[in-house]
This record gives sequence, C-alpha cells and structure tokens, in this order.
Amino acid sequence: MATTPAAAPAPPNPNPVPDDPPSQEVEEEEEATEPETPSSPPPPALTTSIEPTPSGDDESESDDSSSVSSAASSAPAPAAAGGAAERPFPAAKDLLHISFNQDYGCFAAGTKSGFRIYNCDPFREIFRRDLAAEGDGGGGGGIGVVEMLFRCNILALVGGGDNPHYPPNKVMIWDDHQSRCIGELSFRSPVRGVRLRRDRIIVVLENKIFVYNFADLKLVHQIETAPNPKGLCAVSQQPGSIVLVCPGVQKGQIRVEHYGARKTKFINAHTSRVACFALSQDGRLIATASTKGTLVRIYNAAEGNLLQEYLSVSSDKGTIHVFNLKINVGSTANDKPMPAPDPEVPHISPPLSFIKGVLPKYFHSEWSVAQFRLHEGEQYIVAFGHEKNTVAVVGMDGSFYRCQFDPVNGGEMLQLECYNFLKPSDQP
Repeated sequence: MATTPAAAPAPPNPNPVPDDPPSQEVEEEEEATEPETPSSPPPPALTTSIEPTPSGDDESESDDSSSVSSAASSAPAPAAAGGAAERPFPAAKDLLHISFNQDYGCFAAGTKSGFRIYNCDPFREIFRRDLAAEGDGGGGGGIGVVEMLFRCNILALVGGGDNPHYPPNKVMIWDDHQSRCIGELSFRSPVRGVRLRRDRIIVVLENKIFVYNFADLKLVHQIETAPNPKGLCAVSQQPGSIVLVCPGVQKGQIRVEHYGARKTKFINAHTSRVACFALSQDGRLIATASTKGTLVRIYNAAEGNLLQEYLSVSSDKGTIHVFNLKINVGSTANDKPMPAPDPEVPHISPPLSFIKGVLPKYFHSEWSVAQFRLHEGEQYIVAFGHEKNTVAVVGMDGSFYRCQFDPVNGGEMLQLECYNFLKPSDQP
C-alpha cells in the first residue's frame, strides 16, 4: 500500500519522461496498491542540496529540528599507498548498507543510527543524519537501504538492522530539505532493494519487483522473479526510454524490460544462479556473473546476444579485475553474437584453438588487464572514477579506496587513497 503525507515527491525535472505503459498487463495484487493523490499543494521542486562544496553551507538551510552532524571540510589523512589494500582499521559492525549514486560520484552508507552521504573525489563526508536521536520513526535508527537520486535532496530509505528506524517492509521517500519523509510505499514482505530514476521508483521484494511513477507514486508495472534475496536489479539512467534488468523466473536467467519499445527479453545468461549483474548507463550492455564466479559475460541488452566473456579466477577472491571491453558500444546492435552452445563453457578464440584439448577450458577466455587485491571475506562495491583510469572501492568494513590502473600495460593497480569513512569513535 502506498500512502503520501502532506505532499508527494515532485519529479526531479520539469519535463519527465512520458509515462511508459508496462510491457505486459498489470494485475492488482495485495502487496502494493496505488497511492491516493494528495489534495495539498505540491512540494517544492527538487534541488541539488548535497553538492560536495567544502563550505557545507547547503546543510545550514535544513530544518533545525533535525539532528545533523556535518563533516569537516577536509578529509582525514589517507593511509599509505601501496600495490595492495592496507587495513588500518577493524571491521565496522555498525554498517548496514553501502551504495553508489547514479553517476558514481557519491556513495551512501546506512548504519545502525541513521545514514551518511560521502563524495568520492575528493573524498569527504558531505553530511549525516542521526535518526536514532530524532526518534520520529517509532523505532531505533537502523537504515538497511539508502538510495540516492544523483545529488538532489530526495532519497529512498528502508529500515534495517536489529533496531530499524522504519519498518523493513516500507520504502520511505526522504526530502532532506525538509528533513522528513514526504511519502511512503508499503508492502507485505521485506524490501530487498530500491532503485531510482528521475521518473521512476523501483522496489525489489524477494519474488517481485514493483515499478512506480515518481511524480505521483502510481504503480505502473509488476514483475515476477525467481527468489531474489540480494535485491538484484538495474535500471538505465539516460533520459528517454527506460531499460530495466532483473532476475528471470528460471535459474541463470535475466529479464530485460525495454519500456520504450514495449518489449521483454529473456536471456539465459548462465547455467547456475546469477550472482550479480550491471547495466550500462544507456541501457545497451549488460554484464553478468554466476554463483560459480568463473566467468563474466557481456550481453547486448536489445537482442540478448553474448558479445564477450572474461575469466575471473575463483581462487583469486577479494581481487578487483579490470577488463578490456572490445565492443563498439555505440553500435552494439550490429555486433555479431559470440557463439556459446554451452552457457558455462567459454568461447574458444582462434589463436588458442589448436591447444584447446591441452589447456583447461577457462584459459580460452580473456583475462583481466589490471588487478587490485582487497581482503577476502569482506563485501565491496566498485565503480569507475570520474578521473580517467581510476576506480573507487567502498567496503562493508568501512573502507574507501581510490586506485589507478594502466590500460596499456596492465598489472597491479596503484592505490592512490585509503580512508576509513567510519571513524573509530563511530564504531561500537
């Protein structure tokens, strides 16, 4: 069920993408219902209230009743750089969630006491909200999901941890200018993930995905999926037609919704269960990996063709790999598909075909050109940095790394920065 308090969130731009009809008929179910249209005046338009300016003046305009602790204008001193990750701090047990924003310039952290927003380059904490101190959610301060909308004042929050601030079955739309929630979406089961576009809110449950129009919280599509405890889902971000990727109903299958073309595509990506996937910003390319962890595959989202595959050594856990993508991204529709009669057997390239009976089969896939070793057993998220040939790494142990790689010579990446974004005083 969706409800809206005094005001519903307005679309982040004055000309949102027209409401695309779903690619299949939507049947009303008990898990979610369309929200009622509020009769009160519309809220103010979204603005970029969390621009990473050193002065922090943007935060001063927030509601004074909110418990806010602004970060200092300068970041803490980084750990010494090296070829592999340093470990200058213990695991951060207070951390519940980490995620990048849509352009990977910021990341958000959900903790047992609220949430925090950080800038990647230069690294610094932009602001934090101590929800446990406010006590307006009826519980503790735990936030299990934080989803940013680029750098604007609207975020999606879901309660989490042992003492959640909001019920784990609700998505709360938070306006940081007003320092309060301006809308909510309620469900009958826990929310596993949330994705935002300027015109859509996507809510991921264990076996279902709901797509809402951002302007009025109207439900526009429901999708059945295989069990999805990780909340896997990806959506394109460029204005125009919307492409959404989620697990299919069968093992190893992904589903691609092309809302502009009103087309649904199913791709049998792997024989084992899909562990993760990523979608390019323009919605043209999909990268997938299975629970086996040996192969990373690149597919054409429009046609479902296998374009390229890479080897990610399963014994090399805790290592970031950068691969050379040999695909013309601007014309993926014209690329010839890569033959793959067995979804888990790599394609044999001509230079190695004469020894295919001698070498193990994974030697016929392409290897990574650059690597960076992290700590096995921890969870990390990785994105390419805004500076050329760099990557940003955020860990559930409270670590942030920025590394540089050589796209020509490859090899070990150079660690440029290492920070503990959860300071020792913040850890239990």
